[in-house]
Amino acid sequence: MKLAYFCQILVFIILYSSSTFVTSQDSCSSNLVQIQFPIPFDTSSLLCSPVWPAHNFILRYAKASSDVWSFIFSIPLDKKAYAAIGFSKDGNMVGSSAIVGWMPSAGAGGMKLYYLGGKSQDEVVHDKGDLYIMNASFVPASAKLGYFIFQLKTTQPSSNLIFAIGPNGQFPDYPNYALPQHIDQTSITIDYSKGSTSGNSNLNLLRSHGVLNIMGWSILMIIGSIIARYFKQWDPTWFYFHASIQAFSFVAGVIGIICGLVLSKKLNTKVTHHKNIGIVIIILGFLQVLAVVFRPGKESKIRKYWNWYHHNVGRILIIFAVLNTFYGLHLGGEGSKWFLAYGVIIAVLVIIVVILEIRMRIIARRETPSKDNSSYPQAVELPY
Repeated sequence: MKLAYFCQILVFIILYSSSTFVTSQDSCSSNLVQIQFPIPFDTSSLLCSPVWPAHNFILRYAKASSDVWSFIFSIPLDKKAYAAIGFSKDGNMVGSSAIVGWMPSAGAGGMKLYYLGGKSQDEVVHDKGDLYIMNASFVPASAKLGYFIFQLKTTQPSSNLIFAIGPNGQFPDYPNYALPQHIDQTSITIDYSKGSTSGNSNLNLLRSHGVLNIMGWSILMIIGSIIARYFKQWDPTWFYFHASIQAFSFVAGVIGIICGLVLSKKLNTKVTHHKNIGIVIIILGFLQVLAVVFRPGKESKIRKYWNWYHHNVGRILIIFAVLNTFYGLHLGGEGSKWFLAYGVIIAVLVIIVVILEIRMRIIARRETPSKDNSSYPQAVELPY
């Protein structure tokens, strides 16, 4: 009897856990969860797309009439954060309109339309936007699953969609409904006729552009320059390390700039200053390559002029690269974590340069013969 009783309890726990899991997770292979309120449109012909698998965002939609589209956007509620779906003309966040929903407690939530006029909080305006929304509500389907239910009055909604998720426990509050900065976002292009998406290619291209340029033109380029200036006592090892790192940096940087140009063309964005600085950087990079190709011998009379040219063009390149990286992070709408991480890396490299520079000058001064010990003092050239 005790064993049978135990088995009954175990089966009940398994069934309860399974039902809870099913109602807390959504997928295109599962049916809509029955909710307390009737959905104000036909759901039998909805197409389904897993628009953001990383956060289990599911979008169902259908054309209800010639100028009305129906949507059900499902999100998990266990993150305790707002979620947003935006419709963009060009794939960018700025200039798009977004529907934002939040549910800080069971059954008590909010849903508003926002116009994303810029990247600062005061440029994100609630109850504004280009969307004509009808029959909108944000309802819980279960304790861990919520539905954005709405219709758009349009003949064809934009195929460029953006999604975002907010910080844990921070929601828009009455009366200003200021929207806290998101902690994660993505963008897709959707084919409404097939229910297929492009797989976030624009976001991947954006991240590739950023990472390659950060590593290539600034971080690795600085490390290669440090090796050339402060480690010449290990000849010729320093030269091979310097040449290899700078060559890899140049290739990565060129690929990164190409990614940026392709991205700019796909999104039809106007980032003139960022692009122009990038062109200057790549020209300086090619000038450095030419300098290596036409490097004069150590005994040549013009070697000192070549050294001056090679060193200063490299320094100008690095300065432009660091400034343009910070500017690019701003244009890309990256959060403060990216700025902080990159800033810390650059600060550490600057500190290392200062320490090595002081050390090199102290050593050079010690090795300079004093006037008392030599009637013919020799000038000591700082290594470059």
